[in-house]
Amino acid sequence: MPFDFVLPDSGEGITEVEIRKWLIKEGDTIDEHQTMLEVETDKAIVEVPSPKSGRVLKIYKRDGEIVKVGEVLMTIAGKDETPVQEPPAEVRARSVSVVGELPEEEEKIPAMTIAGKEKTPVQEPPADVRARSVSVVGVLPEEEEEILATPAVRALAKERGVKIEDVKGSGPGGSIIRQDILEASEKIKGGEDEYGPTERSPLKGLRRTIAKNLVTSQRMTAFVTGMDEADITELWELREKEKRTVKDRGVHLTFLPFFIKAVQHALTEHPLLNASVDEEREELIIKKYYNIGIAVDTPEGLMVPVIKGADKKTILELASEIQQLSSLARERKIKMADMKGGTFTITNYGHFGGIFATPIINYPEVAILGTGKVLEKPWVTGGQIVIRRILPLSLTFDHRVTDGVDAALFLTKVIRYLEDPGLLFIESA
Repeated sequence: MPFDFVLPDSGEGITEVEIRKWLIKEGDTIDEHQTMLEVETDKAIVEVPSPKSGRVLKIYKRDGEIVKVGEVLMTIAGKDETPVQEPPAEVRARSVSVVGELPEEEEKIPAMTIAGKEKTPVQEPPADVRARSVSVVGVLPEEEEEILATPAVRALAKERGVKIEDVKGSGPGGSIIRQDILEASEKIKGGEDEYGPTERSPLKGLRRTIAKNLVTSQRMTAFVTGMDEADITELWELREKEKRTVKDRGVHLTFLPFFIKAVQHALTEHPLLNASVDEEREELIIKKYYNIGIAVDTPEGLMVPVIKGADKKTILELASEIQQLSSLARERKIKMADMKGGTFTITNYGHFGGIFATPIINYPEVAILGTGKVLEKPWVTGGQIVIRRILPLSLTFDHRVTDGVDAALFLTKVIRYLEDPGLLFIESA
């Protein structure tokens, strides 16, 4: 008996995925546990294995489609079993009216009946002016009569921003099918509005996930950003002195491990910034562990791998783990487990030339630290104006959880560690 393989519930709160690429095709023979396709979910790319061996009878979802948990992806059967036509999940009950059943294949408006007798079509007038179709609910537009498409196909067209009246159907009788809409959506590259040329690009993949997460953060937090500067001249010199030794061990030493350690130490004294909010129970959950997320730029958008147990790792260990996780993120090979469990996030936009910013909290965390571009600036030190290396800092925090005083003291503590890096080693485990 054919087996319908549905998108399983991973148990990680995932409700939908985007199909990135099928690795098999209809008619292929596959083995149990063989990788069938790649899907993208919550910034990670996951390989989906086959639950059983057999022959691929039908694939119902195409590359680029969004699939919800529980929807049928494909049908697998033994060699002697025949293909099925439609997935059980999409079988719909036939519409019934007072005069019997109505065909569901197409949304073409049937001819009006009077007293059970069908009216014969009338010839169009010479001026090409036609009478509009009339039903018991009023006048029906003639354009809708000419479009042969199911409600599901129409919904897909609306979701993809495709004008269904411009699509040429390839189905039976010229009807429009799902594949027609998918192909049309890929072709929507250019266009025009009332002011000039435009280009459309579907919001999908990692960018779609980022957009959803950012909107959630903006909606669920009362965010405020405070800014300050740190003189990291001594830290700069320390890094320059030691980075060659570290490089011989195969590790690239950046400022980020020092930022992580400074934040971790400051969080021990300001625990309200290492927390989350239980919205339903209206409780503040203060974390007694320190998992620091690091924003990593990839060709498709920002990803946030998480350094677990930052308080238990040395600068060198942090540098090595940052290097490894960043590489996996850019290659889109990072595991979901490596992107969960964060308690605080650091984003280093200074690497790209930014100075100050208002970074958005990585919800459900309650704070994020942004580090800007290190600048050489005149600075008063010991009563003298000298040139020092200055690091701009931006701290965004959830004002529901703590106040500006606590946030300012936290940022001051971070600055103290960065300006006197010896403290990081004295107080570190």
